[in-house]
Amino acid sequence: MSWWETVRSGLAAIRSHRLRSSLTVLGIVIGISSVILTVGLGQGAQKEVKDQIDALGSNLLIVSPGSSTDGSGVRGGFGSASTLTYADASAIADRDVVPDAAGVAPATTSSVSLVNGDTNWTTSLVGTTTDWLAVRSRGLSAGRFFTAEEAAQGAAVAVIGPDTASELFGRQSPVGQQVTVNGTRVTVVGVLTSSGASSSGSSEDDQAVVPVGTASRLTGSTSDTVSTIYVEAASEDRLSAAYQEVRALLANRHGVTTADADFSISTQDSLVETANETNRTFTVLLGGVAAISLLVGGIGVMNIMLVSVTERVREIGLRKALGAAPNVIRRQFLVEASLLGLTGGLIGVLLGIVGAQVLPQLIDQAVAVSGLATVAALATSLALGVGFGVYPAGRAARLTPIDALRSE
Repeated sequence: MSWWETVRSGLAAIRSHRLRSSLTVLGIVIGISSVILTVGLGQGAQKEVKDQIDALGSNLLIVSPGSSTDGSGVRGGFGSASTLTYADASAIADRDVVPDAAGVAPATTSSVSLVNGDTNWTTSLVGTTTDWLAVRSRGLSAGRFFTAEEAAQGAAVAVIGPDTASELFGRQSPVGQQVTVNGTRVTVVGVLTSSGASSSGSSEDDQAVVPVGTASRLTGSTSDTVSTIYVEAASEDRLSAAYQEVRALLANRHGVTTADADFSISTQDSLVETANETNRTFTVLLGGVAAISLLVGGIGVMNIMLVSVTERVREIGLRKALGAAPNVIRRQFLVEASLLGLTGGLIGVLLGIVGAQVLPQLIDQAVAVSGLATVAALATSLALGVGFGVYPAGRAARLTPIDALRSE
């Protein structure tokens, strides 16, 4: 009996019991589609997190002040002190001192109310330098960024985020229009592109970026301290070197050791790793549930194949009496089990791909279809069919012709 005849015989046996075969395949379909969607959700979440963190700036070091302690001894959290200054940022920008830094952008942050006619909106006011746009890897959807001359003069100009523009101006173009901040008229010269990211609890798309001098005048601040210093490394490979250089420089300037530093430095890599570790745990958990579904599907295949062997005992006996070898009988039932597993795998993969297109619209979560996971799922379904079909096939092959022909 050739392989083609064996496959054709297996398909005929499956078609002769359509309902039973469909219910058997259902368990594998559920398991395979669950695997596809589980891996897709995990990879989609990792990609989404990476995109959001990349939107904060490429190869970025974020230097924040340390913690403060009030008169009663109560210590604040990281960032509550005023230990970073513009002089610190200027020292970091010195290529002789920090050769692995490509750009430095100090920033002050405060909350202000912007007024446009009868409309007002409270947002984050960021005072920074002209390097901020490049260091933070942000772009402009309209207008321009403020110039070095405007920064030096403390000109009353601002670049606002897309959410801020939408709240204040609706569908109108904000470029060239003015808003009032604490009684001062400020001209909007540009609108940032959307990053979809957030930093320090605030949206990166809801802010107004102004020159440092302008921010000081609008808020009435006379301090030279900054909220954050953003440092862009020259390349991803030099990020670690830039980290060490900045850390050593600030420790020396502030007269502290790295053990009791009055500042903290975070990197994008650490944020990505933390987020991905959480996503991996989530993926493994859901993957375990999917594996249980596959196990149940495999047991279903074994059960149906045992029933099929029992029903076809006389057929097996007749074929053996006519000269069919045990390996031929074994091969026939293994092929039937493999066809059931492969059919379930193909349908499961198809449903998984369809689910990956539909699910993001229902749960607002990206689902990435992995080619490797798809191939692995198909291989697993085939392996399930073969693995759980071995015992029924072996049982059929061990039947003796005389006993099989005598059975009722």
